[in-house]
Amino acid sequence: MPTIALLTLSNVFMTVAWYWHLKGGMTKPLWTVIAISWGIALFEYCLAVPANRIGYAHGWSGGQLKVTQEAIALLIFGVFMVTVLGEPLGWRHAGAFVCLVGAVAFLFVGK
Repeated sequence: MPTIALLTLSNVFMTVAWYWHLKGGMTKPLWTVIAISWGIALFEYCLAVPANRIGYAHGWSGGQLKVTQEAIALLIFGVFMVTVLGEPLGWRHAGAFVCLVGAVAFLFVGK
């Protein structure tokens, strides 16, 4: 489904835009980090806006789009957190993801 694929790619860009500087970029001036992050985020917007338009045109509600995006964001961030930041995943991460998947399911039930 194009909406989910585009939301996934947009979340990859946004996660990098928001968190890349935590590993190796802490010595850079804040204005530089902000400028680089805005440049990366431009690609996120180029993917997220079409994803939301396509999803909405195919009958998804705004709420469905948002909670789907949040569930994808948590999954992408989990991978980023482990692979880039070197932080471990714990049971609370899994619990949070299950809760978000539940939120997605609640908004799609009866659609």
